[in-house]
Amino acid sequence: MTATVEPNPAAAKPHVDSAKKHEAEGRRDEAIASYQTALDHDRSCQTMFALARLLDQVGDDDEALALYEEICYRPTPPVNALINLATIYEDMGESERAQRCLRLVLDKYPTHPHARMYLRDVCAVQTLSYDAQADQQAARRNAILDTPITDFELSSRARNCLKKVEIRTLGDLLRVTEAELMAFKNFGDASINEIKAMLASRGLRLGQALEGGYEESYRQDYLTKLRDTVAQDVLDTPVTSLQLTIRARKAVQVLEIRSLGELACRTEAELMGIKNFGTTSLDEIKEQLATFGLALRTLE
Repeated sequence: MTATVEPNPAAAKPHVDSAKKHEAEGRRDEAIASYQTALDHDRSCQTMFALARLLDQVGDDDEALALYEEICYRPTPPVNALINLATIYEDMGESERAQRCLRLVLDKYPTHPHARMYLRDVCAVQTLSYDAQADQQAARRNAILDTPITDFELSSRARNCLKKVEIRTLGDLLRVTEAELMAFKNFGDASINEIKAMLASRGLRLGQALEGGYEESYRQDYLTKLRDTVAQDVLDTPVTSLQLTIRARKAVQVLEIRSLGELACRTEAELMGIKNFGTTSLDEIKEQLATFGLALRTLE
């Protein structure tokens, strides 16, 4: 913390004048030394700002930062000090602090051109940084979810059961519930428990990807891909246009599916997991979708 200095402007003035003369002559080191001596007598905002600006120019960022912060913590900090401090914060990657400084300027001078321009730049950089971080996180997550089931230690029976229901990756497994797996033929307690134990050893569980809106995001990505090959009006066709039996229609209602595009984003595993939904109803839905050139999403 900076020691308190009893203001003595008269004693500081000769050193300030000397500093200005050195600066005009291009002798920055001498100017910095004179300003520092002046501050020993009077820590005025003007002298601190002049010294901070010079320190910034010669690359002494730490000292410049300390002076700018001392200035800006005062009740009415100069606009230029706030802008310069914001610039330093931005260089340090402290986007939120930079924004606070610039907003203080704009609170007093809403149309200040430099503050407005710098704030736009800082916000843009922060957005790009967040986007880059999100992309990296998504890449890591996808790499894990795309791990083939064959990479995990499971019995032949469990692997074969998963293969029959087109579950091939870890991500596929996290997108089905225990009830959905139990609805499939040949899926017994032993296989279910084996799979659950394998997931638990990795801190995972069946149906985990269905939580927190992840599955909805996944379906939206798949729907976007469908638009490359299927007309939008077909995808938007109400699911009520399908000629379905009561049981098949109830399954669609349970999943809150409203359009053919939404239905095409579902898998056989999701439909078969619905109570009383059997292969007859599944074949019925698949045939109806085929008349529109669509099919249920496969897990691959």
